[in-house]
Amino acid sequence: MLENASFANCCEPGGLSRRPGWRDADPAPPSSSPRLPWVAPALSTVLIITTAGDVVGNLLVILSVLRNRKLRNAGNLFLVSLAMADLVVALYPYPVILLAIFYGGWALGELHCKASAFVMGLSVIGSVFNITAIAINRYCYICHSGAYHRLCGYGHVPLYVGLIWLLTLVALVPNFFVGSLEYDPRIYSCTFIQTASAQYTAAVVVVHFLLPVAVVAFCYLRIWALVLQARRRATSERRPRLRPSDVRSFLTMFAVFVIFAICWAPLNCIGLAVAIDPEELAAQVPEELFVTSYFLAYFNSCLNAIVYGLLNQNFRREYRRILSALRCPRRGARSASCLGLTQGARSPAPASEPAQPPAQPAAPACI
Repeated sequence: MLENASFANCCEPGGLSRRPGWRDADPAPPSSSPRLPWVAPALSTVLIITTAGDVVGNLLVILSVLRNRKLRNAGNLFLVSLAMADLVVALYPYPVILLAIFYGGWALGELHCKASAFVMGLSVIGSVFNITAIAINRYCYICHSGAYHRLCGYGHVPLYVGLIWLLTLVALVPNFFVGSLEYDPRIYSCTFIQTASAQYTAAVVVVHFLLPVAVVAFCYLRIWALVLQARRRATSERRPRLRPSDVRSFLTMFAVFVIFAICWAPLNCIGLAVAIDPEELAAQVPEELFVTSYFLAYFNSCLNAIVYGLLNQNFRREYRRILSALRCPRRGARSASCLGLTQGARSPAPASEPAQPPAQPAAPACI
């Protein structure tokens, strides 16, 4: 099995200028040639844009759910949990990666390396499990509405969210025994090293990506079938009763799932290939492909909030209210101009949704 560059060689005195390779003993390691010149500026740009969008977007999501009673429901607790999973990487791993790019190598020591890699894994696996939970929640709400309130009431969801994060922590524990959290000089990041253990890498890809994707795909295919059935039987009295808000909620979360799968599929495909034949395939993976797959994966953390704003009018309206309130000076919040902004943001609600509260008294999972 291929061995990765040891942490000592990455971080020892003078190691910043050595640009360590993929492994120490190999006479011609894949990274023995000079680092690709476009990696540092491209990765810096991606991380700066992603960090800014991540912080602003996911804070807007969390504040929207907390402020708006329409959004403060059981199903949206999963969205808050997902937003927190995306937000955590912008607060710690991404800034230290930018610092590594600035210094040309890792300069913060082993503790920060392990910690940043752990937080990165926490975010990724937490996102996967939250997206899976959202799909199951949508499936139960639309396809098994009779049992939904008994299984997924407002009091149950916090327990499910806690279970998601407990399972996420448990899933990360084996990394410390396998020694798979190390610095990779190709991407200036402390991350999961796919060649540390072929068996463990295969298990990570299957359990943390392929299996959740299969579960989510099953849930959404069943929902799609019900939506199509409802349209075909539009004149039948026995047709499934789906409200437009249910369909919009489903489409929003389906878009989140598709974007996540697209962003993380290349890196997981590389990991699966490395696990199948580490001695041959690991050295044959083009460095450009490996680096680009990481860029795509990093960029995913800022996209969910954009999807909510584009596809869900309740989130979009609440985004406007929050941003309008921030533009108004605190002292002048009751002035005519600020009041006009606030009333302008709220005025469409009575006209467009006059009967929504009585029409949807028991829709705790709709966003």
